[in-house]
Amino acid sequence: MTDLFSMVNGLKRPKLLTRVARIGLQDYRRGPALKRLLGYNHPTGTAPLVMALMELEGDVNAQRIEGAATYSPQEHVEVMIALIAEAQKLRAA
Repeated sequence: MTDLFSMVNGLKRPKLLTRVARIGLQDYRRGPALKRLLGYNHPTGTAPLVMALMELEGDVNAQRIEGAATYSPQEHVEVMIALIAEAQKLRAA
C-alpha cells in the first residue's frame, strides 16, 4: 500500500489540472464515473481500482505531453478526480 500511496503522491501534473480535479471531488459519483472511465468490468477492490486509474491517467498524460489530437482535458480531469477520490478512500480504509 505504501508504494501505491507514494505513486499517487508522486504524480507531477500542471497545477491547474490538479486544482480543477480537487474542486471536482465534491461532485464525484463513484458508480457512474468508474463505469464511464473503466467500463462495466472494472476492478471491484479499491486498491485495484487505484492501480487501473493510475494506468489510465498515465496514458492520458502521455497524450497530453505528446500533444496528441486525441487528448481531452475534460477526460484527464475526470480521471484525476476519480484517482484522487479512490486514493482518499483507500487511505481512509
